[in-house]
Amino acid sequence: MSSLRTQSKTTLPAFTATLLFATVGAAQIYGPLQYGQTPATSAGSTGVPATAKLEWIKPSLVGLPPVRCCAAMVYDPAMGATLLYGGRTYTTTFGDTWAFSKTKGWAQLTPAVSPPPLAGASLAYDATTETVVLFGGSFVGTTNSDETWTWDGVTWTQQFPPVSPPARNWNATNGMVLDSQLGKVVLFGGYTDQFVIFNDTWEWDGKSKTWTEKFPADSPSPRTATLAYDETSKRVLLFGGWTNGIDYGDTWTYNGVNWVQQQPATSPQARADNGLAFDPILKSVVLFGGLAGPCEDCGEGRLNDTWLWDGDNWSQVQTLLSPEPSSGVAFTYDGTTKGMLLFGGWISSSSFTGNTWLFEVF
Repeated sequence: MSSLRTQSKTTLPAFTATLLFATVGAAQIYGPLQYGQTPATSAGSTGVPATAKLEWIKPSLVGLPPVRCCAAMVYDPAMGATLLYGGRTYTTTFGDTWAFSKTKGWAQLTPAVSPPPLAGASLAYDATTETVVLFGGSFVGTTNSDETWTWDGVTWTQQFPPVSPPARNWNATNGMVLDSQLGKVVLFGGYTDQFVIFNDTWEWDGKSKTWTEKFPADSPSPRTATLAYDETSKRVLLFGGWTNGIDYGDTWTYNGVNWVQQQPATSPQARADNGLAFDPILKSVVLFGGLAGPCEDCGEGRLNDTWLWDGDNWSQVQTLLSPEPSSGVAFTYDGTTKGMLLFGGWISSSSFTGNTWLFEVF
């Protein structure tokens, strides 16, 4: 693929993190008695052989980003690494930029210019310009952002489109996603700290650097929810979400013109702030965890189940290991490990994690 980034511009620095599992297989990590079971849900319908094993693994790492929830994360194929920005705990809102790859692990980057510290922003990779676009998030305090930033593999640049979506944030990674069929980044929903909750749909054109609001005839109800782009069906996928203490368990797709509610025979439990991203190896959208409760800090109800969407139905995957029940995770497909990458999250009413997990096919 041609790249807008030269080797000299995009070479990653010497990472302080070391990915210790890079040269060992899952069977070596877990031992022959622990690993080797086929998941209860076969992956045969996903394009992966039915004998394949799907498993969460927790690599041994040093130099991880500090613990947090609500960080924005997406794989940047032009950079050859996964990009993470921001997030928060109760006491800190972060404005740091990190990169992850299989051979290097985590490394903090030092761009000359960065967005302000933000929690609950969204990132999406824009293949038309080979840049990553960031929108929204919550500043330190209670003010939300309507700023648009782009990452070119070296630094951040604030964009000034003539029209922008209203300020908002999301508690989880993916409030917007690239629709490769449209060649646009699609944004849906979100909320402000004044509990103004949206159900608007916007598209970002990276070539013209403009936002355009779309007015589909049907839309999901106002909510903050996560999106993924299903490359198999060529549709944006939305599952669940939250509004005013209500969790949803519905599934919607967007075809570039309208939102359509799906009627799968099986669905995950209603939830919000879950991970959701497409895995091209599985040819399925992967869902992990989330919050099945009225709010993040008023009780428990966090989940750690894993589900696959095949374009028509949801199926749960049983794994030997799993990340701790968590919400507000950073979650994306990582092309360097060829699996799903999960970082951080909210694990109780008052605590956060900085763990890194990978969900892969063996």
